[in-house]
Amino acid sequence: MSRIGKMPVNVPKGVTITLVDETVSVKGPKGTLSQDVHPDMQIDLENGVLHVKRPSDSNMHKALHGLTRSLINNMVEGVSDGFTKVLLVEGVGYRAEMKGNTLVLNVGYSHPVEFEPPDNMEFVVEERGKLIRVSGIDKQLVGEIAARIRKTRPPEPYKGKGIRYQNEHVRRKAGKAGKV
Repeated sequence: MSRIGKMPVNVPKGVTITLVDETVSVKGPKGTLSQDVHPDMQIDLENGVLHVKRPSDSNMHKALHGLTRSLINNMVEGVSDGFTKVLLVEGVGYRAEMKGNTLVLNVGYSHPVEFEPPDNMEFVVEERGKLIRVSGIDKQLVGEIAARIRKTRPPEPYKGKGIRYQNEHVRRKAGKAGKV
């Protein structure tokens, strides 16, 4: 059996889950998310605990078992607590700032780069424009937007300038050897 798929999903207070045909909808204090699941997966909700079961031990059902449970667990966690990715901006003259709801990055280009947050997401800039928090209820969307922000100026290996994740380690290279 799948180690992830057989684990129950605990539904906290204030979160409601509705199952309609092959769609799972999760509503909580931070918002609402819905996800289509494979029709073969059996979802049982009783006493605030959700179990995902598979009909057979075929490879496809084994793969869908853990995937379905993880997707539902991420939705429950997102609408109750939310997800956050933290990015660091490093480099002389590199900074981030908020103009209204828009994130504006000055990272060495001839023009500023702007990002509009999607629905149910927000950007927060701290520490004088050197720290960016991307937060929202959809784990996949938070990760995707954080990756797009990082992609505007990924960290380079010589001086370490660029945008990186908070816990990311950038392997540094030695510069060219100078004249002796």
